[in-house]
Amino acid sequence: MAADDKREIDTGQNVSDDENENGQQQQAGTKKSKLPLIIILIVFLFLIAGGAAGAYFFFLKPNPQSAEVKPAAVEQPKTIVFFPMEPFIVNLLDNETERYLKVTMQVELSEQRTVDELRRLNPMLRDTILDLLTSKTYREMIDPLGKQRLRDEIATRLNMILDHNKGRVNKVYFTEFVIQ
Repeated sequence: MAADDKREIDTGQNVSDDENENGQQQQAGTKKSKLPLIIILIVFLFLIAGGAAGAYFFFLKPNPQSAEVKPAAVEQPKTIVFFPMEPFIVNLLDNETERYLKVTMQVELSEQRTVDELRRLNPMLRDTILDLLTSKTYREMIDPLGKQRLRDEIATRLNMILDHNKGRVNKVYFTEFVIQ
């Protein structure tokens, strides 16, 4: 009987040992299954944080270059400077009849300081324009393209005389244009 009691005790111990081993295996199994879940969760959180940081830098963060350019554009408003010239009355180059051309113009300048340069060089500028106007014919002056070419030629000739460091003529405007 003593042997039977020992077996029961051993069997009882075996049963409790089996239960302990199964319980430990279950706990170890749950610990092992939680570790990959935690790793996946951490990686997922890093991806979300990286995406949020990227979105901030690409879409929400102000561009420092554009911030610098805008005030510069606001600080320097472009002003248009005009210089009126006295009227020109010339004979057109026509063999058939005598034709006269009266032109009053204003020139658009790139800078305010160019006005002083034009006043200083006025006799030379007027002579250049008179030479150009007397070389034109009646047919050239009636044509709208001829008038546009004349504007361009006057601007080109005036810019050749002006010192480029002191500005330039951007455009020529006719305020009066009469052919008789």
